[in-house]
Formats: sequence, C-alpha cells, structure tokens
Amino acid sequence: MTQTTHPRARLSASPADIVRALPAMGRIMINTRWNGATHERMGAVETVGEDGGWLVCSGPEHTARIELSRIASVVVDRTSIMGGEAYPRADFLLEDGSVLCSAISFSGLAPFDAALAPFGPGEALPVEERTPPAAAPASDEADPGAEAFERALAAGAEVIIRVERPGFVQHWQGVVEKVSPSRGFINVMRPDFHLHLRAGAVSGWRQETQGDDLVLFAFGADGAPTGLTLRGKAAALAAAAGLEIA
Repeated sequence: MTQTTHPRARLSASPADIVRALPAMGRIMINTRWNGATHERMGAVETVGEDGGWLVCSGPEHTARIELSRIASVVVDRTSIMGGEAYPRADFLLEDGSVLCSAISFSGLAPFDAALAPFGPGEALPVEERTPPAAAPASDEADPGAEAFERALAAGAEVIIRVERPGFVQHWQGVVEKVSPSRGFINVMRPDFHLHLRAGAVSGWRQETQGDDLVLFAFGADGAPTGLTLRGKAAALAAAAGLEIA
C-alpha cells in the first residue's frame, strides 16, 4: 500500500468507469459465486464494450457480461497475499452488500493501483478477514453434479460451460480434460478457466436439444435451475453417456 491507497476502500467512481479500467490491470480473474458454483476466467481483458445497459469484457480469455444497474458500489481490497504475491481485488457489490462479481489481479499491485489511480483512494474501510468456502461433507455416493462434466470428458469434444445469474453472465468454451473431486468440490480446471462446484449443490441435470447441440441444465435440491449449464454437440454428449437424444 502507498500513501495514496488504502488496504480496503469503497471507490466513489462510477462502476462503469471502474470496469472500463480492467484492461489496464494486465492478467486478471473475473469470477462469480452462485448457487454453489464458482465460475472463474483468467487472462487479460482486451476490450470493454457496452450492450444495452451491460458492460461486456472481451478477449481470448474473457466473456463476462455485467449489468450496470445492479451494481450499488465497488470495494477494493489489497490485503490478499499468497506465496509472497499480492492479489488485489475489486468487488462489485449489489444493494444488499453481497458480491455480484469480482476482478482479481494476477499481475500484482502496481498495474492494479495504476489502473485505479484516476479514481482516488476512496473511502477507507475496515479490513475483513476472508475465509475460503468450507469443504462440503464427504459422501461415498457419486455426486450428480459431476454427471455433465464426466460426459464432456468422455466425449472429448468442445463444450461451453456457462453461469448466468441476475446481473452477470460468463462462459468458457473448450475441451474438458479432467474432472477432479477435491475437498467437497467438483473441479474443472484449465489455464484460462476454473469451475468449482460444491458437492450436493446440483441434484440433477435436464437435457434439451437445441439444433445440433445438447444443453444440460443443472438443478438444485429444490428442483429450481441453478443458472449453470453445459452445451455441446448433441451427438458427442449423448454418445458419451450411451443415451439417445431426447
């Protein structure tokens, strides 16, 4: 931290201006947590465009769409240190104080602070201790949340893994090379993408044919859709599970 920054602060600049500053931060993670799924994209944001009240972060590793009217405030936190490296973050908060999405610098404090310098130090806030999500209880039963990703792994074909929640949409497109259950989470990890799905968060998947594609919709224990979907070529995903296309 410097004399012109605070460890944790609420910025007074408009959320739109802060989002438009993301390309200057270098390699960043944009993530959201929703209904047991943490969806993360990592890389440099090349451009930020506007589409009917949404800001669109674009680049080879970024696809986030953020609805501006949902963002009540932006809080920056420079206190995260792992392995001697700083991972400062900007949290985009909803009216109730919960986090809609975050942008976390993988390039350190210098580009993060330089990108936000035009907005001033902001209002100093107390430092809060962040704790990682607790591991889900272990179970001997196969978790239904893994089904779609295991099918994608068996298919060996390109898929799209998408999360959609009110005010935020993000997807990743590529080949699932490994599905890793660990510490109560189902994990799909690539250099530009991580998905961490809490065990038990998904009770099942509903499949729907859309043209040549098969879309798998995740449902929670309450029977409601969670906003997590997996899309791929119908022939590949169906054959991988030994199923006929519905």
